[in-house]
Amino acid sequence: MKQGNTSLTLTTQYVIDQAMKMLYTAGEIAKKVQELGEEISQVYQGTELYVVGILKGGVIFMSDLVRQINLPVKIDFARISSYGNADRPQCDVKIVEDIRETIQGKHVIIVDDIMDTGHSLYAFKKHLEAKGPTSVKICTMIDKTARREATLTPDYYGFRINDGFIVGYGLDFAEDYRSLPDIYVLDSNDRRDPL
Repeated sequence: MKQGNTSLTLTTQYVIDQAMKMLYTAGEIAKKVQELGEEISQVYQGTELYVVGILKGGVIFMSDLVRQINLPVKIDFARISSYGNADRPQCDVKIVEDIRETIQGKHVIIVDDIMDTGHSLYAFKKHLEAKGPTSVKICTMIDKTARREATLTPDYYGFRINDGFIVGYGLDFAEDYRSLPDIYVLDSNDRRDPL
């Protein structure tokens, strides 16, 4: 019987549209994640962190970030409403899957791929604050400011951009492009609202 490839070695098989413009390379992203890990380690020195990753976009960033934080870290995940298959955020924020552990008296950092309008992260932060933690902060890879509506900015962020629909490093459009190691601007011709 023929065995499938069981190697854990990463093979690069990404297909990049020539119209896609690279915004940040994998190397630039790795350097920024290391800097964020060092900053968070200094701020929370002597404490234990409870890091909540937002599914699905925040998983890749969170996985890299927690390995750069030189502190005891516990992790959990949550799923909140997001873009679906459209490139415009929905206003009705829902917590689809909540954290499972108690966070009373803990320092919490919410980790996500991007803050855009800010509605989802604002609602989720308020939800967690009602559970009695010592603090709740937000860390995003991208702080996208052009469409910000909530009175909120990330406490920690990797890169700040004004506008543009970006994909890669966890960021998707209709579940595509998440696994790209770099971050690209997706051309509007490649984006369509669902019928």
